[in-house]
Amino acid sequence: MSTKPKLAVLAVLVMVIVLTAMADSTMQPLPASAPIGEFSAERALGHLREFATEPRPVGSPAGDRARDYLAGKLRAEGLQVEVQRAVGARPASGLATFGQVDNVVAKLPGTDPTGTVLIAAHYDSAAMGPGASDDGTAVAAMIETVRALRAGTGPRNDVVLLMSDGEEDGVLGAEAFVRRHPLGRGGGVLLNWEARGVRGPSLMFETSRNNARLVEMFAGAVPAPRGDSSMVELYRLLPNNTDFTPLTRAGFTGMNFAYIRGSSLYHTAGDSIANLDPGSLQHHGSNMLAMTRALGGTDLRTLTSDHDVTYFRAFGVMITYPGTAVLPLAVLALLAVAALVVYGRARRLLTLPRLAVATVSAVLPLVVSVVLAQGLWELLVGLRPAYDTMGGLLHRPLAFEGSIVALSAFAVLCWYLSLRRRLGPVALAAGGLFWLAGLGALCAWFAPGAAFLFTLPALTGALGALAALVTGAPAWVRVAATTLGPVTAGALLPSLAWNVFDGMGLALGGVGALVLALFWLGVSPLAELFRLGRAVPLTAAVLALALVGAGLVTDGFDAGRPGRTHLAYVMDADTRAARWVSADPEPAEWTRRYVTGRDVTALPPGYARGSLWTGPAPAIAVDGPRVAVSAYDGTTLRMRVTAGKGARSVTLRLDRPITWAGVSAGRFGQANVPVTGERAGTWPGEIRFRGIPAQGVQVTVRLTPAEQVRVIAISETDGLSRVPGFVPRPAELVAATREDGDLVAITRGYTLRPDSRGAGAR
Repeated sequence: MSTKPKLAVLAVLVMVIVLTAMADSTMQPLPASAPIGEFSAERALGHLREFATEPRPVGSPAGDRARDYLAGKLRAEGLQVEVQRAVGARPASGLATFGQVDNVVAKLPGTDPTGTVLIAAHYDSAAMGPGASDDGTAVAAMIETVRALRAGTGPRNDVVLLMSDGEEDGVLGAEAFVRRHPLGRGGGVLLNWEARGVRGPSLMFETSRNNARLVEMFAGAVPAPRGDSSMVELYRLLPNNTDFTPLTRAGFTGMNFAYIRGSSLYHTAGDSIANLDPGSLQHHGSNMLAMTRALGGTDLRTLTSDHDVTYFRAFGVMITYPGTAVLPLAVLALLAVAALVVYGRARRLLTLPRLAVATVSAVLPLVVSVVLAQGLWELLVGLRPAYDTMGGLLHRPLAFEGSIVALSAFAVLCWYLSLRRRLGPVALAAGGLFWLAGLGALCAWFAPGAAFLFTLPALTGALGALAALVTGAPAWVRVAATTLGPVTAGALLPSLAWNVFDGMGLALGGVGALVLALFWLGVSPLAELFRLGRAVPLTAAVLALALVGAGLVTDGFDAGRPGRTHLAYVMDADTRAARWVSADPEPAEWTRRYVTGRDVTALPPGYARGSLWTGPAPAIAVDGPRVAVSAYDGTTLRMRVTAGKGARSVTLRLDRPITWAGVSAGRFGQANVPVTGERAGTWPGEIRFRGIPAQGVQVTVRLTPAEQVRVIAISETDGLSRVPGFVPRPAELVAATREDGDLVAITRGYTLRPDSRGAGAR
């Protein structure tokens, strides 16, 4: 065969991958001069600059300022606005988290409502950064969306805006909204907006169950739909949650949107307006406006469905098909691969023993790809320990991701070339396709929205291979048929791997490597066109090493892309002994000014969580938390807890497991949660109250029976500047994302026995 068809095949495959990546783009931001009925990123940025320039965690003065600004803007647009003040609650293993939240709730009444359209985003940020993207852009987009809506004909349905508080501490505001607010219990259609990075397209990554009509409306209404049903399936399996979780559990149906690129800046000082891509804001807002208009004018009673749909983009087109087609397509893919086997056996191109060896052995490159990718991460952490604090979300990961692409190609090529002569190319191709078809069938049963990723490449690959073997057509026709499966794999699997890298980072690089190895299995039949030799996998290995070197050179830390370090100050209010604390595996040079070793014996009992570095610190003049016990009978403990002047939060740790916790915060109300399990790496029971009022809160805890319980109360104040001798971080370092960093923590310990009152002895 001449080289022209071969080069054409390679060009087509590369072009498909590149065009798929290019199609996964944001939108061009519109200026403030855009028509009044359109969404303008520049107009929305004007709002963002008013409230997203400083951290605004729940209960902070900055959070109060943001609340007042947002409520004022919504009132100025003529909406009915209230601030819902309540206590939010969330349980976790061994932990009960509470918070005093101020939700901004606004309503635009419909002209002839058939239900409620709820637009939700949170205005609080993580304590470590200003949260311009997470979730400031969504909140700013809500104001601009309301302005654009008010410029036209009013919506038929009621439109409710929920700007929730306390999301970062456990979706506390959304939980309080559905538990305490009438609009939270009324149900409706939900549009929730998030971010896990500072750039990238606005992805529709999560839906409620039975999403067919919602996806149909999304695909037809928004100007640039992005996302696919595999994200929905993946997110349903993960422990992560957003405000979408409590809202849908309360009866709302809907969709969840986020952009996820540039995730190395997530929850850090780098989540700033300066690092925000205005195109991501435009995409968020254009989708928000389009979906609000579409839902606002629709009879919401017609949006019910009894099934999910598969949806994805290929070659710039949004493709959908019903869930009822997923299993038949998966079976068809298996039958197509079986037909390839039958025909290959009839033509004596394979034997069943050879096919069995090919299919079983194909697991080797998959496993090796995962091992190599995880080994690469361990190597990177060994060479550059600061990567460990990044959680795998590096600033410039492209070279390392390219290395994983090359390593997975190396693994698959070694497998293919070592067995090609003994087993034959048809057996190897069928063995690889059986893996894709088998995974498609497995997903069709357990995660139907993700089955297309494997079913379609297997189906087209098997049909193309059959056509190439059966037809007596010219060589270029057989080449085109052979290319059908690889082109389908190229349109689907590399983009999935990219999203996996963006969402999970290199610390879980093996997941992306597995996807890439499946892609290489899908394109392995093309190896016969090029008659590849053993020099090719060797080249892939050399390229992988070169890319690692390039990544280490290009992905250094600087003021624009800083490293992370954890530091906190802790003082025992009873003894006035103070220590600096860091959870960094290998503290940076700046952090080593404060910590000198791993001796935690000087820390207050119950404070340490996990492995820590510590160092001596000066005592400061502060009162700290107080616990006044009103009753304790061995299983139920009632106490009044105050955090002390200036403290934003308080944490209680108990040396016994807790089974239930409740709080009462005066006019903010009360909340309670059941608790199961135990905390890891510290005392087994823990209670947190974020945004604690100055007068304190009443706390009731149920514990496993025992003669006594030890309690350590920890008051938490943001910032370290009040500590004498503290020198701020250099520009190339920011606070790590661990929630107990950059805090002045003052502790006080109590030992309580039945009928104890007030402070007990240590």
